[in-house]
Amino acid sequence: MNILVLEPYYGGSHKAFLDQLISRLPFSFELVTLPARKWKWRMRLSAPYFAGKLSESHKFDRVLCSTFVDVATLRALGPEWLRHVPLLTYFHENQFAYPVQVKDERDFHFALTNLTTALASDSLAFNSRYNLESFLAGCRKIVKVADDMQLDTPDLLREKISVLYPGLDFEAIDLAPDRQKNKTPVIIWNHRWEHDKNPDEFFQALFELDRRKIDFQLVVLGQSFQRRPEIFQVARERLAHRILHFGYVKSRREYIDWLKQGDLVISTASHEFYGMAVIEAVRAGCTPFLPDRLSYPELFPPEFLYPQDGLTRQLEMKLKKRIFQDQKSCCKLTEQFSWQRLTQKYVDWFV
Repeated sequence: MNILVLEPYYGGSHKAFLDQLISRLPFSFELVTLPARKWKWRMRLSAPYFAGKLSESHKFDRVLCSTFVDVATLRALGPEWLRHVPLLTYFHENQFAYPVQVKDERDFHFALTNLTTALASDSLAFNSRYNLESFLAGCRKIVKVADDMQLDTPDLLREKISVLYPGLDFEAIDLAPDRQKNKTPVIIWNHRWEHDKNPDEFFQALFELDRRKIDFQLVVLGQSFQRRPEIFQVARERLAHRILHFGYVKSRREYIDWLKQGDLVISTASHEFYGMAVIEAVRAGCTPFLPDRLSYPELFPPEFLYPQDGLTRQLEMKLKKRIFQDQKSCCKLTEQFSWQRLTQKYVDWFV
């Protein structure tokens, strides 16, 4: 089967997903991509751009798009064959639940593009149940604005929706040497240095535990950008005596080595459609300690989740009692997210 892939944001998690997908599935893929920048303009203009690039001759059995492609516009402007070949869209995110720092800044044009893309696609896959449910809730809410043009979106889409976790390749993590047991518990933070990952709550909890003289050490990883929350510089100074490492590492091997040092991986995210960074850390041997919200309740059992306002209290208890999983248990927790478990599900989706 010959599959055309249209990805206008070929970088980060989108690129990692496609590279792994292509290496795992028994199909022939042809990629048409653009670099991962200016995502708003990618959503607005990639569809007419790609439509103009496609040949009138037809050689594909399927077309795969991400949600940065306006599929309705693509099918309207593209060659005739594009309206007859099955088109699949993978939702890494949805613009109804994508975070904005100021509520009034949300541009619902992008959310409506997600909606028409879903309607114009033949099959949809979401990277988590949370992503799907927040998308459907957003659709219900926005169509109510046009009270004389109601769409029963869930019923229109139900038969063509799947939830498919993005597969992860754990080989490098599994082959890396396991650490010796730490005398002092090591906390891992391995998320993007942005507001939607809620670093303020994370570091404020650590400041309080430090004040109470609770034993812990800290490894802070994750990508940072030119504009970063101020709390990172504050934390670097106030927790200097606790820090083993603080900053992004370019080397995949070094990143894994730091994950292997951890006892706990913590998230305080106010936004998370999946949780790839957490899953990788757990595979490396870190016990997950996650908020009881977003995608986390579907990824991990309740004993690894903390309630609203329960971070500091429950983290103190875990650090004192050292309630951590062993390596074998961590592997078992993450095996469902491996490509070995997920490849056939993707084959079935394409077929």
